[in-house]
Amino acid sequence: MTVFALPDLGEGLEDAEIVAWHVAVGDHVVADQPLVSVETDKAVVEVPSPQAGRIAALYGARGDRVAVGAALVAFETAGAHPDAGTVVGALTPTPTSPPGGAPRIKAAPAVRALAQSLGVDLGALKPSGPDGAITRADVESAVGTPAAEPLTGPRWAMARNIARAGAVVPATVVDDADVEDWQSGDIVTVRLIRAVVAGCRAAPALNAWYDAGAMTRRLHPQIDLGLAVDSNDGLFVPVLRDVARQSAVALADAVAAAKARVRARNLASAELRGQTITLSNFGALAGRFAALTVMPPQVAILGAGRIAPRAVVRDGRVEARRMLPLSLTIDHRVVTGGEAARFLAAAIADLQQPR
Repeated sequence: MTVFALPDLGEGLEDAEIVAWHVAVGDHVVADQPLVSVETDKAVVEVPSPQAGRIAALYGARGDRVAVGAALVAFETAGAHPDAGTVVGALTPTPTSPPGGAPRIKAAPAVRALAQSLGVDLGALKPSGPDGAITRADVESAVGTPAAEPLTGPRWAMARNIARAGAVVPATVVDDADVEDWQSGDIVTVRLIRAVVAGCRAAPALNAWYDAGAMTRRLHPQIDLGLAVDSNDGLFVPVLRDVARQSAVALADAVAAAKARVRARNLASAELRGQTITLSNFGALAGRFAALTVMPPQVAILGAGRIAPRAVVRDGRVEARRMLPLSLTIDHRVVTGGEAARFLAAAIADLQQPR
């Protein structure tokens, strides 16, 4: 038979998570027919068949992570007609069974590694996975270990990305913006985006990428804003392109569309990459101030807390005014405290304008 390996999908990723198989062993497929949906850094991508032929084996079950270049699908050799598909991985011949005729044990590499670490003989287990595959739960049950819930999809990507942020040297500056004079119909997120633009104009050093290995900084003339969006599946950060050039109406439409695509889980990978600075409106849920996480290569993130009436002094009198708490976290390796303060002051000045 011939084995089709997981291609790199043009994304430069090391692996992908299997979301759903669209074919089964024994099915006959044609070139470019979807074989499997995989998740690559929070975006779901369909992998098409590189050839026509009959499916001999599927490698991996839903939730398994498959390395780029690892076996994904096997085709029966007889009658298979290679035909370049939309996405092509390696097609290599492989024997139908191991030397000596021993039956092949179906288990993902991560499951095999777990079994080895726990001293479990995979050959002695009764598989419970699809197509006779041994699962993580099968291995854990064999040693009486409570089944753990592996991180998958967006939560796996979030854990990996946050681990990357550990190299950042964070510093956070906070303040309040008086938004009592906002007009009816003002959209909080749109006003915050406009404030980020004002901040970047006052302190361009925050709209930048930092390469710690090369000790270089790249200042961006265009503001591609990452908008943190909470969901039941985890945190997504779709990118709104060139926000400085968009009107309030266009920004409102872009924000609504991005949130809708997050809910529908149909974001393209390109929509999750290339942000030059990030905005988190966490106050829509709860919280006043926060020490946020800067995601490399970015160097700054602005967070907005919950808007609430607070006692403030105006013209020598105490008044109740609606205040918007702001938290600006920077990577202090490359952004100075003065630059952060200038950014925040400009953002506050913009937010305190009536319109």
